[in-house]
Formats: sequence, structure tokens, C-alpha cells
Amino acid sequence: MYLLEFGGEDDAFAACEAASAASGVRRIAPGLAVARGVVPERVRGLAYTQRASALLGRTDADVESARALLETAIADTDRTGSIAVRAADVHGSSGVSTAAAERALGSVLVERGFSVDLEHPDHVLRAAFSVGEIDGESVAVCALGWLETESVRDFGTRAPTDKPFFQPGSMDPLFARAVVNIAGARPGATVLDPMCGTGGVLVEAGLVGATVLGTDAQEKMVTGARTNLTHFLSGKSPTGVPTGAFAVARGDATRLPLADDAVDAVVFDAPYGRQSKIERHRLDDLVSGALSEARRVASRAVVVADRSWESAAEEAGWELEARFERRVHRSLTRHVLVLTASE
Repeated sequence: MYLLEFGGEDDAFAACEAASAASGVRRIAPGLAVARGVVPERVRGLAYTQRASALLGRTDADVESARALLETAIADTDRTGSIAVRAADVHGSSGVSTAAAERALGSVLVERGFSVDLEHPDHVLRAAFSVGEIDGESVAVCALGWLETESVRDFGTRAPTDKPFFQPGSMDPLFARAVVNIAGARPGATVLDPMCGTGGVLVEAGLVGATVLGTDAQEKMVTGARTNLTHFLSGKSPTGVPTGAFAVARGDATRLPLADDAVDAVVFDAPYGRQSKIERHRLDDLVSGALSEARRVASRAVVVADRSWESAAEEAGWELEARFERRVHRSLTRHVLVLTASE
């Protein structure tokens, strides 16, 4: 079993993304989940999961319980060498002193023959304390685990305004990465964005190794997206995998120049009603048509919009796998639909 430590405030969304890199994901406390197995190289590319650790066990959310758990859990360990202990009070919910927890747990490990190396340890013990509610039930958990892998936190280097080509309204890279992971972006997969804009979604899919295709109705967006993709998708990604190949062309999202079942997944950020210059009836036709074309060329899709579009998706032959609402600011809530092909 593995311990997953989430980032952000929406654990359900984080768990959905984590399922692209782990099996049997189950939330156990605010900010924490367990999984039966993980794929380390995919965990490195997650947006809302920060770490995955080999789970030693769970107990009550206090230092003495954590110490007792560790004394039992490492009785038969075959690990040797140097260690560091890192404790976290998730969202400040438990009130546990992380410094006190690190000292107490470190002393147990030293008594067992480990040496301490805070800079370059052979092993890192994670201790996560979390108190709150899960599905309406109160929980107070301390989870211990040996750190296995961490996600690469380089999203700030790709802020929309810092890219070679920028237009207002571009999706931030952290959220874009999560969306493409949920869609199934990975080495060997092909992901299409038929309304690619500046190419932010395609960049994030390419950085986790997917081959990416994009179309947009505006030539300046095609040119700009190509510029951004060329800039970011060259050589090896910070996640450790080769970046994916890419192609971008001008095109109509309702009439894609692709064969049936040509790609593995479609992801698009639909035009927002308040910001779009498209008339309402034309916007309805555009999104409905794009959903129909997406169903023709793929069996999985993730759609982001300022409204649900669930009825249009069902009419286009999609089934709703999951739905999330993510508040951006007072006047904008993003709706995220995770769609799979209906039988």
C-alpha cells in the first residue's frame, strides 16, 4: 500500500487525477489517500498529488501514537543507512508540532541503528497528520510511510504570461496538467485539443510524454500554440520522460480532419459565454458539434467550461464518469466533465 499526499483544496479532484498514476485510490483524511499501487514516473507528472510513500501504517493523529506505530512497523525492516524525518500537519488541522513529531520519530529510528542526514538521506520517513471529515465522518489520522517519489513542482516556470505566446484567459499549467492526466495523457497516448488556443493543454500533455494534436479556428492561435509547443517540448521533460511529438493546424472543432477513433482522448476548454464573442445559439452549436466530433475520434474526453454541458455530451454519445466544479473567482466557476464512450 502507498500513502498519497494531495495539494490544493479539492481532494475529490486530486483523487481523480491520482487514479491516472495509481490503482485503488481511496481518501482516508483531508489531503491524504491510500493506493494499492503506483507508477512512480507517472506520479512525478501529477499536479495535485505531491508525494507517494510506501505505507507503514495509520494511527491516531498525535505524536505518541505515531511513535508507537513506528516502533512496531520497523521491527523487521531491512532498510539501513541514513534517514531524515519530515512531518506535515495537513492544512494545519491537527495542531501537532511537526518539529516535535520529527524529533520523536527520529529518535526511534536512531535507536534502531539509522544515522541522521538531513541533506542527503538514504531514506525519508513521511509522517502526515490530518483531522477533519471524509464523506461526512470525522477522522483523525497519522499516516507513516517511506518516501518513494515526488511530483515535479515546476508549474511556475510555465505561467501563461511567461510563455512566448500569451493571450488572456489561458488556462494555468497546474490545472491543465491535472486535466490531461485525467484524460489519460502518458507516453504512447495521443491527446487532441480541438480548441487549442495558446496550446497550454497540449504543452502539459506533451510534458508527460503524450503525442499531442491541436486545432484552432484562428490562424494566430495556431501560430502561437506552435511557438509555445516548440519552446517547451524539446528533449526530456522535467518529469523524466521524453516529451511528446506535436502537430497543430487551423481547423473546425465540429469538422475534424481525423479518422474515426484516431486519438485516445480529447480535451478542450469550451468558450465561456460571458467572455466569448460567439452568439449564444452559435456557441451551443459549436460545443455540441465539438462533443459529437470528439466522440467520433476518441472514447474518452475531458471538457472544461463555465457551465455543465452534460445534456449535450449525453446527446453526443458520452457517459458522465465524473463531474467537478472548481471556483476560480466570484464570477467564474469552472465545470469539469470527465466523459467516456457510452455502450
